[in-house]
Amino acid sequence: MRDTESHTAAIYRHRFTVSHDVVDGNGHVNNVAYVQWMQDVAILHSDAAGGARATKAAGATWVARSHKIEYLSPAFPGDSIEALTWVVNFRRARSLRRYRFVRTSDGRLLARGETEWVFVDAASGRPRAIPGTVAQAFELCPEGQEP
Repeated sequence: MRDTESHTAAIYRHRFTVSHDVVDGNGHVNNVAYVQWMQDVAILHSDAAGGARATKAAGATWVARSHKIEYLSPAFPGDSIEALTWVVNFRRARSLRRYRFVRTSDGRLLARGETEWVFVDAASGRPRAIPGTVAQAFELCPEGQEP
């Protein structure tokens, strides 16, 4: 994922072109590519917002607890896709992040998903409370205000 990125307020947007290496035997993007894209765009958003820097300064990291994806339409090599992501909430040591993947040529929603992330101490690997310095790096997009 490298092409273009932008963000306004709580929604982070990243455009990229589907490469041939993520296509499966059915001729469309393999479902596991979406999990990779979810992680990639979450990291890009965190880097852009200053969350990655704040997390590292806190001696912590994020790990995925669960992923949920709903596939709505196939994507193909060469498609331009806009990935949207936003943070819904912070709850003690957990955070819910959502995603949308839209084909730019026709505006079709290809997939939507969410990841529950857990904030963990980098040394011990144990969950710990999300400090204000990390949470403040992101503007939340609460339920009902999503794109």
